[in-house]
Amino acid sequence: MNLDLTALLRGNPYPGRGIVLGQTADGKSSVTAYFIMGRSANSRNRIFAEEPDGIRTEAADPAKMEDPSLIIYHPVRQMGRGLIVTNGDQTDTILEFLERGLPMEQALRTREFEPDGPNWTPRISGLLSPDGSYKLSILKSADESGTRCLRQTFEYPGQAGVGHFLHTYAGDGSPLPSFAGEPEQVAIGGDIDEFTDAVWNSLDEANRISLFVRFTDLETRAFQQRIVNKYSGKEPQA
Repeated sequence: MNLDLTALLRGNPYPGRGIVLGQTADGKSSVTAYFIMGRSANSRNRIFAEEPDGIRTEAADPAKMEDPSLIIYHPVRQMGRGLIVTNGDQTDTILEFLERGLPMEQALRTREFEPDGPNWTPRISGLLSPDGSYKLSILKSADESGTRCLRQTFEYPGQAGVGHFLHTYAGDGSPLPSFAGEPEQVAIGGDIDEFTDAVWNSLDEANRISLFVRFTDLETRAFQQRIVNKYSGKEPQA
């Protein structure tokens, strides 16, 4: 059963950072989405900026940046005809291993959840293949003390109109509860602008920061992408 992505987002005031991978309803294009949220001034002081091979996070106001660790990284990077998307600098770890002919899973065995106890924010990662299939991975703490790491990887063949949604937090709280279970299977609909607006407008207005969306033609490899940054004057109207 395909869930309503917008309903999932509206029902969770703080999903944290999230990845959606899937295919358009006509099955002709792959879909990638990545968003970030923030509650502290340091977390909110961010935008997505385009790079030749993807995007990076950077300070919206460099003078206000307090601590760049864990919040400045490359969320999306191209690898050949594939696409890596993650919520941290493990993007670069995955890229390095793939360039050596080694799988994403092996790369992530060298990494753990983020060292931000007591939340122990999970590291979530996705790898989109040229044929539209994809993998999603989560590394999360196995206990409240952050002494052990659980590693889960899910692999999907790609299906028209279907995507999978993985995010860091199950909801708000103190500490923040980590995502649990399998990535949520969601329906994918609309063109890139309709999809982008639907996701952005479903994120909690107070906490949403940035959103990246890319639609890639599975035959030609041509792509369209959209970047929405709350703090750069480009926020769409709800």
